[in-house]
Amino acid sequence: MSIDLSTYKNTVGSKKAQSFNLQLNFGKGFSDKQKEHFYRELGLLLQSGVDFRKSLEIMVRQAKKKSEKDVLTQIKDKVIQGKGIYESMKLSGHFSSYEYYSVQIGEETGLLESVLEELHKFFENKIQMRRQVISVMTYPCIVLLVTFLVLYFMLVKVVPMFSSVFKQFGSELPKSTQVIIMLSNNSGVFFSIFIFVIIAAVASHQLMKNKDSYRSVFTSFLLKVPYFGSLIRKIYLSRFCQSMNLLTASKTNLITSLSLTAKMIAFYPVEKSLQGVIRDITYGELLSDSLKKHSIYEDRLVSMIEVAEQVNQLDKMFENLSDQYKNEISHQTKMIGVVLEPLIIIIIGIFVGTIMVAMYAPMFDLSKIMSR
Repeated sequence: MSIDLSTYKNTVGSKKAQSFNLQLNFGKGFSDKQKEHFYRELGLLLQSGVDFRKSLEIMVRQAKKKSEKDVLTQIKDKVIQGKGIYESMKLSGHFSSYEYYSVQIGEETGLLESVLEELHKFFENKIQMRRQVISVMTYPCIVLLVTFLVLYFMLVKVVPMFSSVFKQFGSELPKSTQVIIMLSNNSGVFFSIFIFVIIAAVASHQLMKNKDSYRSVFTSFLLKVPYFGSLIRKIYLSRFCQSMNLLTASKTNLITSLSLTAKMIAFYPVEKSLQGVIRDITYGELLSDSLKKHSIYEDRLVSMIEVAEQVNQLDKMFENLSDQYKNEISHQTKMIGVVLEPLIIIIIGIFVGTIMVAMYAPMFDLSKIMSR
């Protein structure tokens, strides 16, 4: 059974949908962690034979945070009024169209428990990926911050001490030492400019992040970053495959599946490409042929989908591809830590070593003069 897309107004890739997705990710209402818990607990209770109303009452009692309790209470009240669970989720305003229409698919096909389990896995994997990236990036960020503070301390406190000594001797200083002293004398200006540029970049990103032109340029830049661009691509391709697996396994038609997936994945290259893919499929083109036109999709993914279309096993292929990408992402995030740690140490050594050599070089020259 499929869903008529005319039952909802948002268009794929619309700015309203993009803003809604951002609210879901960063708002205070219902976090990804709370959603993961919601789908897991509701699925387990329904599998145990508990009805919707009783399940939601139990979950409301177990909720620890007020925001979570309020959302669950709102859904429970709508169910008591006779509305379906998917409609109750929709009216709460805390779930994306991908989620509540997936639940509707489950209700209409009798596969609700399976759909809830897949949604639970989706958010579980999403949270896991985020934690992996955060855990890998925490150490480099801390080290870079410490490096910044060390450089600031050396330029503001240490270099002026050497500079005052050099002035007493009046001899000409090496070029490298002159450059370091110049940086020290203007360190306040340089560090102020550096901090201002970072604040301005963050503020500009927040103001422009919903504009398609900016999103296109920004995501293109991200994908070209060595190593990290490949990781970002795989993260969103994994989400694409997982979403398509859930919807195609529920016997949702392909166009509906692509439309809902585009709404769930807040990554511009995927959103934009799926608009063209939907249009191509509407005119009778195969999914694999349409995906080939967009560089965001890897050749491996397109080839596997082409095979799956020939044997009519798209849902299984999307599941296999999702698992493959998860394993690759896990390995790649671990490798980031392995590569970055020694690289950052080398960078710190270069900065600190350059300053110390520049400061001590005149001292060696003075010792030679005095020994004569």
